[in-house]
Amino acid sequence: MQLSSIKKELGVATCALLQAPAYATDSSWDIDTAVLYYSESDGRVQAFEPAVYASKELGDDQRIDLRLVVDVLTGATPNGAHASTVTQTFTTPSGNGSYTAQPGETPLDDSFKDTRVAAGVDWTLPFSRLSRVRLGLNGSTEYDYTSLGVSATYLHDFNSRNTTVSAGLAFNNDTITPVGGVPTAFSPMREPGATNRDGAEDTKTVTDMIVGITQVINRKTLIQLNYSLGLSDGYLTDPYKIVTVVNSETGLPDNSALLNVNADALPYVYEKRPDSRQRNSVFFRTVHHFRRDVVNFSYRYFWDDWGITSNTFDLKYRYEFGRSYLQPGIRYYLQDAADFYRHNLVQGVDVDVNGRVLLDTVSSDYRLAKLTTTTLSLKYGYALGDNSELSMRGGLMNQSIDDGDVPAGEETPDLDALIINAGYSLRW
Repeated sequence: MQLSSIKKELGVATCALLQAPAYATDSSWDIDTAVLYYSESDGRVQAFEPAVYASKELGDDQRIDLRLVVDVLTGATPNGAHASTVTQTFTTPSGNGSYTAQPGETPLDDSFKDTRVAAGVDWTLPFSRLSRVRLGLNGSTEYDYTSLGVSATYLHDFNSRNTTVSAGLAFNNDTITPVGGVPTAFSPMREPGATNRDGAEDTKTVTDMIVGITQVINRKTLIQLNYSLGLSDGYLTDPYKIVTVVNSETGLPDNSALLNVNADALPYVYEKRPDSRQRNSVFFRTVHHFRRDVVNFSYRYFWDDWGITSNTFDLKYRYEFGRSYLQPGIRYYLQDAADFYRHNLVQGVDVDVNGRVLLDTVSSDYRLAKLTTTTLSLKYGYALGDNSELSMRGGLMNQSIDDGDVPAGEETPDLDALIINAGYSLRW
């Protein structure tokens, strides 16, 4: 759960390999397999992700799509605190151990590891001669998170099947069972052997709606436009993230006020995010086929009631060479910070003398900060025969956090990551 944004990046990379194939003209299976390797710099998160996608025409305009993804995540992940000029000591999420960050080091929890298994099935069936319905079931499980969902999408063709309009609805129910239990919001992190917990688990619901149109402009050009709305309610806080409380004069971690809450309090409190979120996005994509090559461009604008806005540009150009192709790509993501993002909390300003946080919500998770992400990639594909293809894709990602007026030495360092995909597709 604590790496949702990274998993989103991994999902984008994997989907580049697992694009749904065109409808088969016979009863054979169309199968796409892929393996992804993701590695962050400085010994941070590493991921290994095998995935398989299979589809089959069932006759009478019916179709089934199956998918299975496994994520194996290891490494060290930021806990929300920032580098300091002094040594910092933290308690592990279980409450039974501790780890330290030396002066100038970004605090990383190296106890992180997780394995996630996700599966889904979609069944498409005709509704009328020009319309169809796609029904879906999906589920995923990992050490501290379980998600179950259903979806339904209606699609209708007109204009000689050159135009398709769609409307979809999805609902997920998620259960969060953090290691060590659900932290009490704004309570201090305590020394090993003691914790502040509200229970073993909590829940949230996610409802997503989408409407869109796909238009064939001519034999070589296709455009797509979607609007999506997402509503999340429940426990939306990251249970593993903390916020540092600093002295107003020295700027160093200070637990003097928090000692009035717990005698063994460390100078950090657990974050708290709003218990609801409304997400909106507009997505545009165009694909143009030249005499041989293909260009694919997409743009996405996102905004929510947390104050986050983002712009995503994605450009890929595919050079065809007979049985093989080469596809360079660039993806640029620009995000503004959430309204409740804070680098730290100041004692006497944000935290009173009794150790009470005077804000309604706060997080210092860098994923909610103002940031930019650039990903450069290169994919090579080769047709092994009429019914199979092998592909390889390599990518380099750089993420840069805009720390603004953060004191020198406390800046969040850039994140660099290597992304490698290997894929094999066949009709069987």
